[in-house]
Amino acid sequence: MNRRTFLGTSPLVVGAAMGTFAALDPFRAPHHAAENGGYGPLRPARTKNTGEALLALPEGFEYNALGKTGDRMSDGTPTPPAHDGMAAFMVNGELRVIRNHEVNNGKGREGAVFGNISHAYDAMAGGGTTTLIIDPKTRELRRDFASLNGTLNNCAGGPTPWGTWISCEETTLGVSEVRDAQGRARGGFAQKHGYCFEVAAAANGTTKAVPLPHLGRFVHEAIAVDPRSGMVYLTEDRGEAGLYRFIPRRKGRLAEGGTLQMLAVADRTQFDLRRGQKAGAVYPVRWVAINEPDTPDAERSDSAVYKQGFALGAATFARLEGIWYGGDSFFFTATSGGDKRLGQVWQYTPQGADKGTLKLIFESPAESVLDMPDNLCVSPRGHLVICEDGRNEQFVRGMTRQGEVFDFARNIIPGYEEKEFAGATFSPDGQTLFVNAQTPGITFAIWGPWKKGVL
Repeated sequence: MNRRTFLGTSPLVVGAAMGTFAALDPFRAPHHAAENGGYGPLRPARTKNTGEALLALPEGFEYNALGKTGDRMSDGTPTPPAHDGMAAFMVNGELRVIRNHEVNNGKGREGAVFGNISHAYDAMAGGGTTTLIIDPKTRELRRDFASLNGTLNNCAGGPTPWGTWISCEETTLGVSEVRDAQGRARGGFAQKHGYCFEVAAAANGTTKAVPLPHLGRFVHEAIAVDPRSGMVYLTEDRGEAGLYRFIPRRKGRLAEGGTLQMLAVADRTQFDLRRGQKAGAVYPVRWVAINEPDTPDAERSDSAVYKQGFALGAATFARLEGIWYGGDSFFFTATSGGDKRLGQVWQYTPQGADKGTLKLIFESPAESVLDMPDNLCVSPRGHLVICEDGRNEQFVRGMTRQGEVFDFARNIIPGYEEKEFAGATFSPDGQTLFVNAQTPGITFAIWGPWKKGVL
């Protein structure tokens, strides 16, 4: 493999590192990388700034705990709960992290919004994003503030090459009142939800929330941008899920509209990729157009957009969550995919405007290896960092280019040991890994001897 520039984002955005990114080989024994990817066993460690024992890490690594739920931010707003997807940016010499809050109050409620209500998309919705400005040397919090509000269930998203964060709503609730599977009343909001929103990394206050309806109204999870074409790839967190791409009319101007499409496997109509796959399987793909991305049917059926693509032959995945660009490919997780429903990791490599190849690079054989992968990112040296959202102990796992998995961090927060990790992302200089414990809501800044291992 020739050395390539990792062009996942602009130099302002996390992940703009240099490195070699070979396609991962099919999963093969041994399941675990030797010596935990070169870092050694995990040991309980205390935060450098507060002295709390919250993570187990390899020897030599340190961490700070930042932006806890309920902490009063610099703008006077209490930090919202449910920390989820993130990205890091360098703006005029400042290290900034934009963090999602996956708050879904279910039913529209006065007073649910946090931050400056005059900029809120929906004053009855409690989700959004916060921005943290962090000292790049001490990894201490300098200031923080609400940067997007009045949105709902902001699960993940992704950075863009033009210095913004796309925050995605993982719901299609809206004005209508509906009943969920348990018979509970839902909806009754002031606005429709199920959209993506753009937040400028350079903003110093709450962004006026403007939905991007052309990117579809469905159960969004994450996005990743092809820096060459400006196309946006989107995941969907449902049991029957599609992989989408958005082709903008103008690169970097998502609000100006474009075309939404859904992935189909060439010569395989409505191909089900959730089960019965073997690691290393490669499929040529095609794309089918979504004619009504902002369909009014989405309010009563979160599968309305998916069904449009499926009717045209698009493929089905199991709960698509994290996605990240690196080495000319997109890497994404199917959280409950695979014969054991423990997760799959896929690679999509574009080949021109309309073609590409899809490859299954990993399927978990056991909970002890990988338990329901969620958010992920590409490390500065070209391997994967994966957050788990499983059933028991929760880990941040590494995956090498050879398809070997290893443990990098374990959640040991007292009383919350089985709560998920989310939002793994590196600082632009590659020296700090940021990751969230979604509950009770803590952002960790982790640093140490990265060169000892593969990350």
